[in-house]
Amino acid sequence: MEKELSIDHQLRATWQSVAKMYNEQAEKFDSTMAMAFVILNIDYENGTPSTALGPLMGMEATSLSRILKSMEEKGAIYREKNPNDGRGVLIKLTHLGKQKREDAKIAVLKFNEVVRQHLTKEELNAFFKVTKTINKLISKNKIFIKKTKTQKIITNNNNINFII
Repeated sequence: MEKELSIDHQLRATWQSVAKMYNEQAEKFDSTMAMAFVILNIDYENGTPSTALGPLMGMEATSLSRILKSMEEKGAIYREKNPNDGRGVLIKLTHLGKQKREDAKIAVLKFNEVVRQHLTKEELNAFFKVTKTINKLISKNKIFIKKTKTQKIITNNNNINFII
C-alpha cells in the first residue's frame, strides 16, 4: 500500500504538521504546544486536580509531571492543597498562566476558523465521523483482536491477515 493511501500515515503526517505549527506559534510566547494544551485543560477559576489532568488529556503521568514542573518554574501555574481531598493537589493558573491560556485559546480558535473556511460543512462532518469511528474502533479493541478457537485467519491480496 502506498503511504499516501494509508490512514495512519495521513493522521500522523497531519498531526505532525499541526504540532509543528502550534509549537512555532507557542515559541513566540515562550511556551510549547504541550504547555498550551495543559493550560487549556486547567479550570480557569477553580483549578484542576493534578490526578485528573492526565486522563483528561490522554497524557502519561511522567510526561505531564515534566510539563507541570516547567510551567511552575515559568510562573504559569501553582499547586495548592485540594480542600475537598486532603491528599490531593489542585493545579491553578497564575495571572501569567491565565494570559497564556488566552493566547493559546486565540491560536486554537484561529486554526479552527481558517480550516473551517476551506471546508464545507459536509466535509467537516465526514472528517468528524471518520475520526469518531477510528477512536471507537480503537477503544473497543476492534483493530487488533485475539483469535478465538472458532475464528479463522484469512489473508487478502496485500498479504494482510484478517480474523473472521
